[in-house]
Amino acid sequence: MIRYVTKQFPGLLTSVDIVYPKELPKEMRVLSPAEQERLMKYLLADMDACKFGVLLALLTGMRIGEICALRWGDINLKDKTIYVHATMQRLKDTARGEGSKIVIGSPKSDKSVRTIPMTEQAALLCMQMQTKSRAAFILTGTEQYMEPPTLQYRLKKYTAACKLEGVHFHTLRHMFATQAVEVGFEIKTLSEILVHSTTTVTLDGYVHSSLELKRANMCKLDAVGM
Repeated sequence: MIRYVTKQFPGLLTSVDIVYPKELPKEMRVLSPAEQERLMKYLLADMDACKFGVLLALLTGMRIGEICALRWGDINLKDKTIYVHATMQRLKDTARGEGSKIVIGSPKSDKSVRTIPMTEQAALLCMQMQTKSRAAFILTGTEQYMEPPTLQYRLKKYTAACKLEGVHFHTLRHMFATQAVEVGFEIKTLSEILVHSTTTVTLDGYVHSSLELKRANMCKLDAVGM
C-alpha cells in the first residue's frame, strides 16, 4: 500500500492499493525419454554404490536427504519394500554457537515415515548391490555416510558425462512422478509415496505431461469423431 498527497487536498493522505505482478515459477527441468534412457545407461554401466543410490531415487521418488540416510537395514528384499524413516541434513551447530553439523533424524512430518514398495527393477538392483552390514549406508556400502551436497555434486558429474544440463537431484523426483502418471498410477497413492499434503500438490508441482502423452490423449478424441 502506497500513500500520497493529492493536489486538490494537500493535507489529505490517500491510500492506494497497488497489485504487483507475480513472479512466474521457473519451469522444472524434465528429461525426455531419450535423455532419461541415456542417464540410466550411464548409471548402470560400471555401477557403484553412489550410482545405485541415484538410480534408486529415480525409481522411488525419494528425497535426497532420505537417500543419504538410507541404510541396508531399511530395505526388505523379501517383501521388496523400502522403509523410509530418516533424513539427513546439515544444520547449524547450536551447541557450539558456530559452524554446522550433519544430523540424521526423523523426517519433517509423520507422514514422511512410510514404506515404499519396489519395482522388480529396483529390487534386482538392491539384490545386486546389497552388503552384509545392515548398518551400512546404501550410498557408500559402509557405515560412513555421504552428505547431500556431495551426492548433488556426484549427480552433476554424471549428468555432465551424459551431456545433460540443468539436472538437479530434485529433477529425479519430478521424473518419477511424471512417469508414474503416464503409466496410469493412481494419484492418491502417488501422492502418499511422494508425501504430499494433497493430490493437487502432486499434480500441480510434480507432474509434467510429455508431448507423447498429450498426443495419446488427443488421439482419444478420434473415438468420438472429433
